[in-house]
Amino acid sequence: MNGIIYTFMRCIITNKPQEMENKKNLENQELEKAKSHIIVEIIEYVSNSVVSKTIIKKSTGNISVMSFDNGEGLTEKTSPFETFAQIIEGKADIVIDNKSHVLEAGMGIIIPAHTLNFIKPNGRFKMILTIIKSGYE
Repeated sequence: MNGIIYTFMRCIITNKPQEMENKKNLENQELEKAKSHIIVEIIEYVSNSVVSKTIIKKSTGNISVMSFDNGEGLTEKTSPFETFAQIIEGKADIVIDNKSHVLEAGMGIIIPAHTLNFIKPNGRFKMILTIIKSGYE
């Protein structure tokens, strides 16, 4: 992966500290409630990057939308929580316990808790990640 992962900044980098802090605060906010949203349009692609935006963040879990530019993915990891990955644009290769799952727009997969997984680069795509923190099962 050649790009920068914007998991925490969730925005294009700026050299001005105040602008960067304002962008962090704005991007960490949930989407406006009781308003319709076109999900694929709430996040844009950034060259050589993975971008994440929080839709809902609660102590019991969160929902984020992510965009991946060409050649970008996520490194191998495990999570103590179940995660639902839903592709909303493009095509993704999600590897769970060394088994590859190619998903296209409209498809989703549950990544079991405590399972090694990663996302291989497979062109540009956007997805929604839903993490459920109901407990350790």
